[in-house]
Amino acid sequence: MKEYKAVIYQESMLGSLLLGQSKIDPEKLTKMLNDFAREGWRVIEIIREQRRMLLVASREAFLVVLERDKRPAPAGAN
Repeated sequence: MKEYKAVIYQESMLGSLLLGQSKIDPEKLTKMLNDFAREGWRVIEIIREQRRMLLVASREAFLVVLERDKRPAPAGAN
C-alpha cells in the first residue's frame, strides 16, 4: 500500500515584497527533495505555479506530490 504527501515549496514573502517577484532557489529545493528522499519519499509530480500575494506581488511556487510505501504501525500502537 502507498501513502502520499503534497508539499508546497515557495520562497519567502520578503523577497516578493521587496522585488515584486520571488523565484525558486534550486539549491534549497534540492535540499528539501533530498531530505524527503532520505525518509523514503519519491517525487511523482511537480506542478509550477505563480501565487498571488497581497494583490501587488507574486511568487513562484511548486506543488510537489510525493509517494512512498506505507510503513507498518509500530507494535502496540493503536
